[in-house]
Amino acid sequence: MNFISKISLLFLFIISSAHSSAQKKVDYKKSIDSSIQKTNPVFNGTVVISKNGKTLYSNVKGSSNFETKKPLKIDTQFEIMSNSKQITAVLILLEVEKGNVDLNAPIKKYLPELKQSWADSVTVHQLLNHSHGIVDIEKPLAFRPGTQFKYGNLNYSLLGKIVEFSTKKSYTEIAEALFKKLKMNRTICYAKDKTQNLATGYYNVNNVFTPVEPGFINDGNLGADGILSTVEDLAVWNNNLHKGKILKPESYQLLIKNTILSQHNFFGKEANGYGYGIRNIQKEKYKYLGHTGLGDGFSSVNLYFPESDVSLIVLENQMPEDSNLFYASGFKIKNILFESDLLLKK
Repeated sequence: MNFISKISLLFLFIISSAHSSAQKKVDYKKSIDSSIQKTNPVFNGTVVISKNGKTLYSNVKGSSNFETKKPLKIDTQFEIMSNSKQITAVLILLEVEKGNVDLNAPIKKYLPELKQSWADSVTVHQLLNHSHGIVDIEKPLAFRPGTQFKYGNLNYSLLGKIVEFSTKKSYTEIAEALFKKLKMNRTICYAKDKTQNLATGYYNVNNVFTPVEPGFINDGNLGADGILSTVEDLAVWNNNLHKGKILKPESYQLLIKNTILSQHNFFGKEANGYGYGIRNIQKEKYKYLGHTGLGDGFSSVNLYFPESDVSLIVLENQMPEDSNLFYASGFKIKNILFESDLLLKK
């Protein structure tokens, strides 16, 4: 074989390899469309993917209420459950920035009504990263504060009360003022008289849906689970939060800093870092920040990929009976993005 022939073959090999590599990249929009149609349990919710603050993909499938056959819309509100915690953490950090709250102070300073001895040892920081040891207001601590991770809701309900103590206003007033400032026009705190655009939450047993009644949220746990929002508004939240438009840089770093390790099946079998109401995932194909929420027949996934400035929001008004199927659609969509070129560095 002469020299020219060898060069020609090499050139053809390079072109063929490049073409083959390009073919391996998934068309994420078509793949997500297909996944939403075929997934088990059936998908019943909304999805938005945004980049640089602009929506790249959105989809809606299913019913807001199965009894009335009211369809879901892209602006339907969902209970985002534990994704509310990130919002509470931000409200606390805004008070820290004003000098009104000290993260290392015992919570007794801001919750003087607490009579338990542990109120003098558990700190605000430990409430924020679930290392407090509180299992019940009336019970002793389960472990020495700061030594273990134990996820819960009570601590974030207490943080909501600290927001109220610091601001001298209700949690709802403070949170909704921030939402208004960010133009999150469909995001509110739960109240019985403000649920006209809220989907009904359902238990899903073998794709048979039963409405959840009564709901979990009340005035006392707004800080833990009390936010109603939409996929589009949560994309707005991500774009503001992760672009430095809400918190100062040092406060944002406190929010996302790995202060303790925690394992959650959605984020893998290994323990990952946990900050304040947000997980910092370093051990998957792409690094990202995120959290999940579950309860009242609702499921929420909010992920942000800083290297590509991509947000993935998945909200559903169904909660499978089988815990192995929690967040099934969000998990599949995340993995579809992992096989696309969307998450490559900017």
